[in-house]
Amino acid sequence: MHDATMRTTLTIDPEIADRLKQEAALGKRPLKAIVNEALRRGLGLEPAKRSKPYRVNPHSSGFLPGIDPGKLNQLADELEAGEFLAKHSPRA
Repeated sequence: MHDATMRTTLTIDPEIADRLKQEAALGKRPLKAIVNEALRRGLGLEPAKRSKPYRVNPHSSGFLPGIDPGKLNQLADELEAGEFLAKHSPRA
């Protein structure tokens, strides 16, 4: 890390300037700090902040192995269709 700072003039696209100003206002930090942090991250000089890993808490669904809960509606439709055909089909 360098101890000296460098002043420079940049021309920033309007949408980026607006976003930087929003970020500075939200975090109540100076624009200079926001720009430096973004440049460090963008140039790979600072590792990106890691978020907590997403955890799933499993629970028992009560279904037996091999039962696909996503196909229960299909099973209900098939049973309903079979019942309908049994009632309305001509008997031999």
